Amino acid sequence: MIYEIIIGILVYAVLFVVTIQASRRKVVALQDRLDKVRALQETQQSQSQQNIAQNEAKIRELETLLQKLGDENSLLRLELEEKKATLDYNNKVAMIENEKRQQAETVIFSSEIYHRLQQCLNSGRSLSHQDWIQLAELVNSIYTGFTEKLYNLYRMSEQDYHVSLLIKVRIQPKDIALLTAHSKESVASTRSRLYTKVFGQKGSSKDWDDFVLSL
Repeated sequence: MIYEIIIGILVYAVLFVVTIQASRRKVVALQDRLDKVRALQETQQSQSQQNIAQNEAKIRELETLLQKLGDENSLLRLELEEKKATLDYNNKVAMIENEKRQQAETVIFSSEIYHRLQQCLNSGRSLSHQDWIQLAELVNSIYTGFTEKLYNLYRMSEQDYHVSLLIKVRIQPKDIALLTAHSKESVASTRSRLYTKVFGQKGSSKDWDDFVLSL
């Protein structure tokens, strides 16, 4: 009897340790995903019109300080000029990226594969394997590293990835269902599930759409 109790305690202890370790791995994996998401969001924030305007205001403040400083304190002058040059550079990069994004949709909507998508929708057909390859190539040529960013956040299934690709080219959910040969309910579930997996908290289908469009 005592022997059985000892064995039971040992088994329980082992299961407890395994459970704790598994829980810790999940926490570490979630934290890693959240760190990557925050990095992506910080990049997007740096390219926002609001951030550009804030940088321009800081640049004007630095220019005023430099004028008041005159030729005095050359070290401080250099530091201020360095800050101004950095802000100016960041704004130029952000404006270029914003312009690229504005032109991206024009390129997508006039592309051969986008017309192919519309043909499939009009005829009630899903996309072929070759169509998916062409769509991925187009999206990654315009939004550099799009696929890599997604897979760095979560090990997606083929369906997860296809849904996200179609979101990126602004296909409506009901049409995503047709193009992926899944139900509207399945597509909605995929989108909300992806948000939950990546962010570690419940979110709506639209929350995932907004995130994908921000990449």
